[in-house]
Amino acid sequence: MLGLYPPGKTFLATEYEHGDIDIKQDYEQAAKYFAKAANQGNAEGLYNLARLTDRGLGVRKDPKFATKLLEQAAAKSAEPSKFKGIPNVGVAEAEHSLGLRYMEGVLVPKNFSLAVQWYQRAVDHGSAEAANNLGIMYLNGTGIEKNLEKAKQLFELSARRGDPKAMMNLAAVLLGKNELEMAKIWFERACEAGNLFAQAQRNEFELRLHEQEQRNENSSQNFLQNMEEEKCFADFIKAFKLIDNVASKSNIYDLNILNEHAKRGSRTAEKLSNALRHFNVALNILMQSESLSYEQKTLFIHELAQCYRIEHTVAEMPSVEIDKRIIRIIDQVFERYCYDTNIVNSQLDEDVRICYVVSHTDDPQLNLRFLDSCKQLYPKSVFFHEFHAAMNVLLGRFEDALNDAHVGLKIDPNYCELLFIKATLLKCLKKKSNEVITAFQEFLAVAPKDHCKVPESYYMMAGYYLECSEDDNTICLVKKLYQQGQEAEKLQLPCFLPYQSDTKMALQHALDNEELSDAIPVLVSDRQSRLTDPHRIDIFKRHRQWSGLMSENKNSNMNHTMTQKPRIKQSTAKSLVGLKSISLREINPTKDHVYDGYILFVTIIDEAVTWKPSIHLVIEDENHDCEHMVVYGFKENQGEDLINNVFTIGTRMHIINPYLRIGANDFKPFIRIDDFSSIVFQNESERVMNMCRCCGQPNASHVCSRCKRARYCSKECQTIDWKSYDHKLICQK
Repeated sequence: MLGLYPPGKTFLATEYEHGDIDIKQDYEQAAKYFAKAANQGNAEGLYNLARLTDRGLGVRKDPKFATKLLEQAAAKSAEPSKFKGIPNVGVAEAEHSLGLRYMEGVLVPKNFSLAVQWYQRAVDHGSAEAANNLGIMYLNGTGIEKNLEKAKQLFELSARRGDPKAMMNLAAVLLGKNELEMAKIWFERACEAGNLFAQAQRNEFELRLHEQEQRNENSSQNFLQNMEEEKCFADFIKAFKLIDNVASKSNIYDLNILNEHAKRGSRTAEKLSNALRHFNVALNILMQSESLSYEQKTLFIHELAQCYRIEHTVAEMPSVEIDKRIIRIIDQVFERYCYDTNIVNSQLDEDVRICYVVSHTDDPQLNLRFLDSCKQLYPKSVFFHEFHAAMNVLLGRFEDALNDAHVGLKIDPNYCELLFIKATLLKCLKKKSNEVITAFQEFLAVAPKDHCKVPESYYMMAGYYLECSEDDNTICLVKKLYQQGQEAEKLQLPCFLPYQSDTKMALQHALDNEELSDAIPVLVSDRQSRLTDPHRIDIFKRHRQWSGLMSENKNSNMNHTMTQKPRIKQSTAKSLVGLKSISLREINPTKDHVYDGYILFVTIIDEAVTWKPSIHLVIEDENHDCEHMVVYGFKENQGEDLINNVFTIGTRMHIINPYLRIGANDFKPFIRIDDFSSIVFQNESERVMNMCRCCGQPNASHVCSRCKRARYCSKECQTIDWKSYDHKLICQK
């Protein structure tokens, strides 16, 4: 195996560890041979000896010593000096293991910052598992600032490296971002890769996918008529959180995660965690006995009411039976209080009324009458005014609901939920535009930045402007508000992700309409996030490492060692007629496959390198996704001419029946060409002239002062190309 010193000892150790046809499993022998390799400084030996020592297999269990061994393995060079471009087995694995240790606090103090650092090192050195784990940290904001785009990039990087868990995580993120086709593709890839959880969840995923498709279709058809009463009625139920998009999921509120975010200053997390603590106390009381005493019921009602006062949506009932039992207890206590005049206007009376209101939202007419008495008894309780408005909404009485909101806001002008409800009601009732926008701005002024309705407020304002006018100034404002909504999504707590918004989806469809084509760029992936995509960076860095290596060994026979025979015969179509278009993201990067009957359109975006007998390229498709491409099948003396005059930066071409090949040495995917006739070059007039070496923009005016070859459209791109893409490796005078 490449990259092992000495390979014989580690190979034999592995056979003893796992057993083989003629070798009996023997952990002591495995540890012995791993130790010999470790004593010679072999990273794989150090890592595997650490594994056995950690578990006490074949050696004395000593997790502290195992940690030292992992640190020694992680300190080794990521590439053996004899095999450039090939990973030094054991280094990334050790870095990932150290990341896990600090993440979980195993024999080391829990330290999320150190976990991030070790995970990142492992990711940089090719670890798929570390990329998935780091993606989860970015998704949840654990030990690092939450960044949904970064999480998606890391999940995709891990998935491309073959991690089935990352494939499923990526599918979930894509589903939340409404990228349904790719969500479906990656979920299927997770199933094909043997992810048992994905296979078990196939029906549920397909149901969610179908529901999302239906929402998209409905949103597209009804957006410009979304002021109709039926649509508004459904929106308001969600606005009042009587039906919440996340309420159907199990275990969405994790107290540990909420506490972690609360410690970092999240007011929303603090509110949710406080409510959840009261709910957990109430459940513990309920579980103590099948028959509660009067004192236990009183305490149960008080804790449940405290939860409902703070945030009733955290009260997720473990089962239907428990839900029914809670309602029975509430009814029993309330009935008893009705006959005890001493309890009226007491804390206990208010508590049971709050519980009764929340548990009987399925009968708004009855609940509304009951709430009338509650408001009379407790006129300063904003809670009763909020739910009085909710019941009026359920009954279609929007003006009455708006009056309820106004009364409640006189008691507490900064009550976030009522401010949002007021703004939404004003929008529904077609009040003056300045009144509607001012109402949303009042909500945004007092709401925590990670409040679950902040993104929705931006989307609703954008939608309101779009309904009123479609001139250029309005479109610019709509785009700005849409982007503010997207930025606000990045601040959301994990329990509200992936963020669901019918208004957002409707905006996407409206902005994609031909009449509003100027607004389409708002839906395109952010340029900055594309340039910092770890997969893109990895491709450029490896390509330039190879280029630098070739410059050092221009006349060396080592060029021939990179020859790889195709595993699959790639046929060439006689005609372009009937071929279906395919993109790089639709090509599975985890297995060899020839996509017969398809055509891939790409542009060369970096200098070609010739390795006898192959030419290596970096290509980008129309989605700005990039990949390596290797061309075979030309005469040795043609290589220099081809890279200088044919395969040049900016050249655009179609690849017929593209072949995704997994490298035999580094196991990296690339597009392979064995027959020149499978390449159809575009006319010279289609070529991207003076392409920016970093972002691919045409007509880049700045030139690298050192090499005089690389062009850039901005100082920012030149900096990224130098620092992230290792331009220094190919920057020669």
